Amino acid sequence: METKCWSVDNDVDSEKNYPQIVEASQLLKEGEVIAFPTETVYGLGANAMSDAAVSKIFAAKGRPADNPLIVHISNMGQLELLTRDIPETAARLMAQFWPGPLTLILKKKPDAVSSLTTAGLDTVAVRMPDHPVALALIDAAGVPVAAPSANKSGKPSPTSASHVLADLDGLIAGVVDGGPTGVGVESTVLDCTTEVPVILRPGGLSKEDIERVIEHVEQDPALKLSEAAPKSPGMKYRHYAPSAPLFLADGDKEWIQELIDQKRDSGLKVGVLAPEESASFYSADAVAVCGSRADLKSVAHSLYHALRSFDEKNLDIIYAEVYPVQGVGAAIMNRLEKAAAHRKITKGKN
Repeated sequence: METKCWSVDNDVDSEKNYPQIVEASQLLKEGEVIAFPTETVYGLGANAMSDAAVSKIFAAKGRPADNPLIVHISNMGQLELLTRDIPETAARLMAQFWPGPLTLILKKKPDAVSSLTTAGLDTVAVRMPDHPVALALIDAAGVPVAAPSANKSGKPSPTSASHVLADLDGLIAGVVDGGPTGVGVESTVLDCTTEVPVILRPGGLSKEDIERVIEHVEQDPALKLSEAAPKSPGMKYRHYAPSAPLFLADGDKEWIQELIDQKRDSGLKVGVLAPEESASFYSADAVAVCGSRADLKSVAHSLYHALRSFDEKNLDIIYAEVYPVQGVGAAIMNRLEKAAAHRKITKGKN
């Protein structure tokens, strides 16, 4: 399959961009799979109501079929097609944070979407992305669009069209190239079907942000290791990983350098993922700079690009510094823990 690429900018109604968005949306209507930018990462979209279309997402990604997909909408009318009821807390969050990096899990209407989209659950994960290209594409398609991240399953999520093509060229119908994404990590997933809403996946919107609107939410203690049928993407399987095994290293930079030296002395090629404050300190075969510890949003923004950069280096092992879990740091550490398959070395304990 030839993968077509349309280059557009945020002026979606311009004479240059509108015909390309219409062409891409027509392929969505015809049951094809199209990658497109959101404010978080690039999504891999298909008509959420079509079994045949959604199955192409799983085929392209190599994604397990028991992992539900997020349905992206462009207007509240599409939401009414999907849900049986909207709790008052969910309505308040939509008013405050939509469009934005917040996915809400709600009770779905019977037969509202393909059962492949929801992995057979009676709930549906929905969000309205805060990106003019995404909204224009979904609106032109006229259907809710199921869209996980546009990468091979398990690999770091794509934050540029080039990342998408590196994983999926020849496997999907097209990519709408809207430039690099902003947030850099996926949306926060909040289960609104429980009495107290529960964060199932930390993301671009922090727990602290949410609690400024609805007072209290819980963090699912089982989201990392649960064997139950996942209600949210990213809850069950290894994700976000470079090719070489990644280990979280919880200690000072001098101690991490000792770990690097030990592996290099044994003949291994070693990489290290570090913020700009400490990156220049390390002597390794590859050092990927990942934002600033003083600005965790910059770490989130560059995380997946940095992880992907290691695959070009033919490394044997990678060490990554850890970050505080406040604010967007919770999302950063969730992604790093998944990428490391929960492998962690702590100074004085290992």
